[in-house]
Amino acid sequence: MAVWSEEMDHLTVVDEIFLRTHRAMGTPIALQGLWRTPDAMEPALLRAIHDRLRLGRLGRRVVSARVPGARRAWRPNTSAHPLDLLPNVGATETDWPTRPIVPTPVDPDRVVGPLAAHAILPWADNLGADLDPEFAPGWRLSAARLEDGGTVVALTCSHVLADARGLIHAVTVALRSLDPAHETTVGPEDARPPRTVLPTISETQCPAPASEWSDAVSQWVTIVGGTARALARRPTRRQARHTTDHGPRGSASGGPSFAATGDRHLRPLLLTFDAAQWDTTASALDATPNSLFIHLVANILWQNGFPNPTITASLPVDTRDEPRVDNDLAMTEIVVHPTDTPATIRDKARSAYLRRMSSPADLPEEILQVIPDRWAYALSKGAGERDILCSNIGSMPDAVRRIGPHDCTRVAARAIHHGIATFPRTQLEGYLSQLGETYTLALIGLTTDNDSLPVAIDKACAALDLTPRPW
Repeated sequence: MAVWSEEMDHLTVVDEIFLRTHRAMGTPIALQGLWRTPDAMEPALLRAIHDRLRLGRLGRRVVSARVPGARRAWRPNTSAHPLDLLPNVGATETDWPTRPIVPTPVDPDRVVGPLAAHAILPWADNLGADLDPEFAPGWRLSAARLEDGGTVVALTCSHVLADARGLIHAVTVALRSLDPAHETTVGPEDARPPRTVLPTISETQCPAPASEWSDAVSQWVTIVGGTARALARRPTRRQARHTTDHGPRGSASGGPSFAATGDRHLRPLLLTFDAAQWDTTASALDATPNSLFIHLVANILWQNGFPNPTITASLPVDTRDEPRVDNDLAMTEIVVHPTDTPATIRDKARSAYLRRMSSPADLPEEILQVIPDRWAYALSKGAGERDILCSNIGSMPDAVRRIGPHDCTRVAARAIHHGIATFPRTQLEGYLSQLGETYTLALIGLTTDNDSLPVAIDKACAALDLTPRPW
């Protein structure tokens, strides 16, 4: 029987940055995968997937350490939000309810029918409520019948539990486990004890004090040594900055912020592109599909009225060496000019992927795990926030093409910001994924001018001879 490794039992610095957003320190963020099938999906199948997710790597929660300096830890948690089934009035299958079971308050006397295509995103945007990786389940599985007879399925999870690739891997493992032919192919990182021996929230115990003391000592040794090295380098770096630093500064707080004041709001959009057209366009421009993606998102923002002469793009980098359910990413950045082409952005991105955004004041990043959360938030505030976010999630595995016997005609991966009150520097987020012959682009506008975003998309796509279609 496989167990979680000691290394994976502890939260990383990135995990804790996202954990603080649950405490109103930063932009609230959850990740969401959406699947669309052309036919009705059986509730029994959805319950089976829900059960496998509950027993998988998403089924865990955060517990605090009792020793100063020790890291917070992960513990198994089989408690889960109930499967949400948005009903289809008149459905012959009695398992689908006649009243909505959704996470947001609704009129108890109102019976909701199947969703229209334009209602999918408003429904999905509200599924991020009540996700709590500490004191309640951090994920939710939901499904809704569609007017066209199909089904849309949404898996929403706190970013503390996993990044986009981690969420996709959790789904992949769950879907493969439905097929007896794959039951023995699950890797050790995904294996879990039988349900009967998994502890619930009330049964979970904090790590042993000896283990916490060992972890605390290791953390402090790293911090003290790293801080000493940072202080020793500081005079040299200060002098170097005065003499050689003429490039753009990409700090989270640097540079003017478009629509920093005013009534900012969210505007989510889902678009699809023919993969052959996208790849051919990129090749003709001496670019890559990824640099074409970055170029498109930047120019959508300019078309939408962004006034600054340059756009700083934040680029997440997947750093995992094998599939696993966690936050295994780093951030880098590039500066985009109006004269940049997809080809020049390709060169900038390749160079940027070789470096990472540094920790605060060049101190060891572990310092954020030993100081109070408010201090850690102040030190890391705005980390990774730039004018745009371009997250290339990549190709979806074959396992997500089907849910049981049902073909998936559309799959999307994106972030949602349920309950956002204070907006970040970021004006536009883009998430690109590929399923077979289709690229899906999920966009989130965060400006005051989101009503004009569809027009800006059309103009930016037309300039590249790309044809967007609704998801």
